[in-house]
Amino acid sequence: MKTYAGIPEENATLENSKVMLVTVPYDGTSTWGKGADKGPELFLDASENMELYDIETATEPYLEGVYLAGEVTEDSSPEAMTEAVYQKTKEMLQHDKLFTLFGGEHSVSIGSIRAVGEKYENLTVLQLDAHTDLRPEFHGSTSNHACAVFEANQKHNLVQVGIRSCDVEEMQYVPKGQCFWAHEIAENPNWIEDVLSKVSGNVYITIDLDAFDPSIAPSTGTPEPGGLQWYPTLKLLKKVFKKCNVVAFDIVELMDSPQAKPTAFLAAKLYYKMLAYYHKYNKNNKEPKNKKRK
Repeated sequence: MKTYAGIPEENATLENSKVMLVTVPYDGTSTWGKGADKGPELFLDASENMELYDIETATEPYLEGVYLAGEVTEDSSPEAMTEAVYQKTKEMLQHDKLFTLFGGEHSVSIGSIRAVGEKYENLTVLQLDAHTDLRPEFHGSTSNHACAVFEANQKHNLVQVGIRSCDVEEMQYVPKGQCFWAHEIAENPNWIEDVLSKVSGNVYITIDLDAFDPSIAPSTGTPEPGGLQWYPTLKLLKKVFKKCNVVAFDIVELMDSPQAKPTAFLAAKLYYKMLAYYHKYNKNNKEPKNKKRK
């Protein structure tokens, strides 16, 4: 039995796990860098090669269990893929566990956000991204990666962080006072607190790896300069888990390339860090947390 990060099978069953992981190896609408369909494979391979003890939180998140809930392989059309991800997410949300998804390009998030938004009221979608992804449709499809959060913005409280690229037509859809542009983050020492003031209640976090600066995450579809750095991003995420009830998250746009390993390892560590923060801080965790070791 293949398990997440090669963890023991007893920590990888549905009943023993507090976390579910769905993978979506889809790359049907990307327009420049191709290879996001290899993202889940690269991520899972990198995960098997990292240490499972988290130094910062003094925990071993895998002990809380991670269930590999299968992959969504539907790729006949962007719309069919979105529907398949929606149905899979809806099915998994029947279990009272943290839902996580790894893509694939960013269009995979449309269906999962839709399903999570139907289950949880007052949802905030926190988007870490280089691009606004607010086109109503692109290349004839509403399920294009350039439309990744258009629907979320219509239905939910969308907060965007790290944005440094968008089309002029998208500006009318940018949520007022809730888009934290990268050039403003660079000049604002209080940007994390400013973001936190807009995020509350139930939260879905969607992370496009191009949110990070290409110096630390080069293997992504559109590596825009001027991105987020590792530790400030972790600081933001930790504070979100402390303040809010994170109900789901996804990580997308890991692309295969000759130098994919550093970005794959960053994605693997990012995912595991988020599990550590979830188990230690998340508001909805009423069961005892891992005790800190002396």
